[in-house]
Amino acid sequence: SAMAAVRDVEIDPEGTFKYILVRLQRPGGGEQRDIVRGTKAAEFHNHIFEKVNPEMEKLGYECKCLGGGKIEHNSKDKKIRVFGLSTGYGKADHSVTVEILKKEYTDYEITWSDDKK
Repeated sequence: SAMAAVRDVEIDPEGTFKYILVRLQRPGGGEQRDIVRGTKAAEFHNHIFEKVNPEMEKLGYECKCLGGGKIEHNSKDKKIRVFGLSTGYGKADHSVTVEILKKEYTDYEITWSDDKK
């Protein structure tokens, strides 16, 4: 399906940056799944959503932002830390984010907390 063609995770390879958790759904119900998107290029969480949303709409999905936070990605030590929140979207369920990240970064140590920094 087209949904399988959408990558679970697209985040920057290094650094600390904002991220959002997005639910994709077929209009009128049907299949749905959650994806993680994060980048240093985004000054605000909604900048990420404003990029993802049209891309997914082209593929025939409705998008809903489930919240956001920050990701600290250390590729050298193979560690990812998920924390913080989005002022606009609220805090994503970081435990869900971590499960999605683990699918992509199988050999990483991935942790999360409700810490702001």
